[in-house]
Amino acid sequence: MRLLLKRLCIACSIACYVAVAGYASTVVADDGTKQEIDTLKKEVDELTTKINKLSTEQQSAAAPPTKTVKSDESRLQGFLDFLKSNEFYGNIDVSVDDATKGLKHSYSEGGPGGPPTAPVGKLGWLPGISTNATYFGVRGVHALGSSVNLVYQLETQVDVTAMPGTSNNNSSSSSVVKGGLASRTSYLGFASPWGAIKAGKGYAPYKTSTDRMNPFNAMLGDYSIIMGNTGGDNRVEFGGYLDHSIWYESPKMHGFSFNVLVAPGQNRAGDDGNIAQGESDCTGGNVPGSGALPPSCNDGSFGTAYSANLAYEGAKSFPLYVTAAYELHRDANRISDVAGPDPSNPNSNVVPLDPRDVGNEWAAKIGVQYIFPTRTTVSAIWENLHRQIPEALQFQNERSRRGTWLAVTQGLTDKDTLSLGWAHAGKSPGDPGQHNSPTGFSPDNEANMFSVALKHSVDKQTTIYGNWAFTANQSAAHYDLGAGPHGLKTDCHDASTLAAFDPTTGTVTGDGPRCFAGGKLMGVSVGVNYKF
Repeated sequence: MRLLLKRLCIACSIACYVAVAGYASTVVADDGTKQEIDTLKKEVDELTTKINKLSTEQQSAAAPPTKTVKSDESRLQGFLDFLKSNEFYGNIDVSVDDATKGLKHSYSEGGPGGPPTAPVGKLGWLPGISTNATYFGVRGVHALGSSVNLVYQLETQVDVTAMPGTSNNNSSSSSVVKGGLASRTSYLGFASPWGAIKAGKGYAPYKTSTDRMNPFNAMLGDYSIIMGNTGGDNRVEFGGYLDHSIWYESPKMHGFSFNVLVAPGQNRAGDDGNIAQGESDCTGGNVPGSGALPPSCNDGSFGTAYSANLAYEGAKSFPLYVTAAYELHRDANRISDVAGPDPSNPNSNVVPLDPRDVGNEWAAKIGVQYIFPTRTTVSAIWENLHRQIPEALQFQNERSRRGTWLAVTQGLTDKDTLSLGWAHAGKSPGDPGQHNSPTGFSPDNEANMFSVALKHSVDKQTTIYGNWAFTANQSAAHYDLGAGPHGLKTDCHDASTLAAFDPTTGTVTGDGPRCFAGGKLMGVSVGVNYKF
């Protein structure tokens, strides 16, 4: 624009010069007038010279900015191309909770007939503010050819209401910084019309195949409290992340699809008692010695894992979804399971830590979901969990059982839904025992969990919800509230001090963690969920 103005000035000067020259050649003037005209011509010539010089300097100075503009335009185009091939996404969920452990004031230690013992700490209602399944990520596609793309995803947990760091409480410890970069599902792989192959970490097909049947995801009444949860603790054995994995995702063919995952054990120990190579926690969660156990990966650490599912999804005119899923954990090490009297051998008073307590664990389930024209969604799951160990150790096997799940979601309006859920944990062959329940065969460890949730969609991205959940444990069961991605956990443990060895005195201080079975846990929650 400045260059254009300068050129207009030059044109005007030349026009003035021509006009003056013409006037001088045609007008007869006296000596005074002629002198004035000569002076004016001289001034016009000087002004023209200055303008030409200024124009040249301006053009020279304008050259670098022109290159800068082109460079900026190139960078802007590159950024736009990046946005076209990448997607930034996230989920923010914060709730205000109030939950109770539902424990009695006193129990018989070790079961009926034992000395009385009382749980320590606050056992009743305890309010809290929780961050639930909150994450941020970027995923993208890079074309490698006409039909093959490079695909990737980097996803990290975001702790909104708490400082990120390692996880430590009175019953477990973890070295994983869940707020660290790429702490959630992350991968690099290739995708084509024939499916996708990805390597990284994330939820296995066994879990993802029935996620759509869990309207209480990340709430107090999440079905992970019982489904896929073999021990009833906060860890969900068949519903957590599988690190260092490679998996295949098939395309949908006439409504059918399948997924297959393999996670090599990466463990040099013959009993999987070491931390897997490249990891910071034992496989299955927690660091060696977590919960005042012996300092080894002997509380569920497993070797190679396999997971797969087959699914069918009907068209909109027939909204039926059916899936079958299976997952295997090879050589799960549970040597730390409590040693105690062996009911099958009256001549033996104590069963020591037994190396035979390393065995395969597997889970299988069938899920069905149907959406009725009345905006009613019904989901049902039947599940079988199994731990393969010698018959002599079955008296402490709490990992083999069956479970069921039933959920109904009713659309009340275009913006409001009501969901009801019920999960049942069947009886296991044996039980290692808790602080107030004995070790032995046929324990009374069944449990039922009930959930209710009311959700209101403010818009397509924002949801306000209210949630109530209740877990009713039989006398030897210890299923919790909060298992899965819900931030705050309410479980069977009291506030007793962790047992620890003092090398200066050679004594052990503390007697925790203490888990009291038979709790009637209940919680209410109000929260906001925002997706982008």
